[in-house]
Amino acid sequence: MSDDTNDTIDETDDTEVDEYNRADDVADDDEADGNVDDESDLAPNAVAVLEYLVQSVVDDPDAVEIEVDDDGRRPALNVTVGDGDMGRVIGKRGRVAQSIRTVTRAAAVKDELEIDIEFLD
Repeated sequence: MSDDTNDTIDETDDTEVDEYNRADDVADDDEADGNVDDESDLAPNAVAVLEYLVQSVVDDPDAVEIEVDDDGRRPALNVTVGDGDMGRVIGKRGRVAQSIRTVTRAAAVKDELEIDIEFLD
């Protein structure tokens, strides 16, 4: 009875390892082809956090776009949202926008960057 249990466990472990290796190979292929997003290269954690926060606030999450602009003294993440959603992102007296900036800058520390966040109309 213990032999059957060990065989089942071994099969499961091999399957999990194979799935992990396939996912890793796909990521390597994308890097080799040059199909990696510029946004995620510069500040992947900051972009992911910013996108999540802004999409959580707006009515139309599919219209949220984040562009990385690294021409200035420090990189800027430019956020555009759908019509009528900018007020939700800015909030009363800019408090929501400031909170989003604070949390996103904290995430950028993990990327070892200092960033600016601009909300564009």
